Amino acid sequence: MRETGAAVVDFVLVGALVTVIFVALLQLALVLHVRNTMADAASSAARYGALGDRTAADAKDRAIHLMDAALGPGYVQDVSVSIDTQDGLDILQVSLNAPLPLIGLFGPARSLEMTGHAVITR
Repeated sequence: MRETGAAVVDFVLVGALVTVIFVALLQLALVLHVRNTMADAASSAARYGALGDRTAADAKDRAIHLMDAALGPGYVQDVSVSIDTQDGLDILQVSLNAPLPLIGLFGPARSLEMTGHAVITR
């Protein structure tokens, strides 16, 4: 039985499989990077806005600035800031909405949401 050219076929099949797995791992790393960046930006902006000399608008600006610096301008689709009361304490809440990156940085709109909280110290 002749096996001439079998190594080429094996290389193509295995190479394609390894390439797909490698690209999937890169995409998973990108998804985790975006998620962690959003979580950090939301919590950092909440802490920044909760300082004594800052406002909720400062927190929103900080969140937008952090996300624009990390993932590019306009990646975050919605930033909302609210002040709630819980157990007699004022809590600043910063929420970010962005696409879940499925292919590169592109994906379904508003499918990833992160929220950060901080106690207002005034």
